[in-house]
Amino acid sequence: VWIFGYGSLVWRPGFEFTSRKVGFIRGYSRRFWQGDTFHRGSEKTPGRVVTLLEDCGACTWGVAYEVRGEQIAASLEYLNMREAVLGGYDTKLVKFHPQEKDAEEPILALVYIATPQNPSYLGPASEEDIAAQIIVSSGCAGHNIEYLLRLADFMRYFCPQAEDKHLFSIEEALISILPCLYYTEESLEEP
Repeated sequence: VWIFGYGSLVWRPGFEFTSRKVGFIRGYSRRFWQGDTFHRGSEKTPGRVVTLLEDCGACTWGVAYEVRGEQIAASLEYLNMREAVLGGYDTKLVKFHPQEKDAEEPILALVYIATPQNPSYLGPASEEDIAAQIIVSSGCAGHNIEYLLRLADFMRYFCPQAEDKHLFSIEEALISILPCLYYTEESLEEP
């Protein structure tokens, strides 16, 4: 079984696997439209994590993990809790295209997608609003800023040829806000 990850799974799968491949799936765009009140946020300040939006001309880069034998049941049980129960994601089968030049045919892979029907779905917002929400959110897995920056780093280092304007626009918005927060905190301190 192959499992495709396009968010935190690219750097923190959390399950044993036999092999991994960087590559992409077609027909979807990655969007920070899913709320997270456990891993990267709380009930009071939900974080923003990614989901996939059907988009026939787009492709989303990530990592596919191959799980075999006893790894299958353990990984699916873990991911069901992490993605479906705690995250509100549904599963789908997609065609994964490995990055390797000599790659064979596309591989069928399982992917977790949050739909607008789940209670944690936040939907679209401006890059600035998403960045502002990410800045103030933190959960059991860490700060929401870490999630955004690690995903941007993954894309930069493993998929330099790929474009993800949504992701990098949010990263730019976050970076432009952070110095203001730092300056404001410094200016409030007494000499």
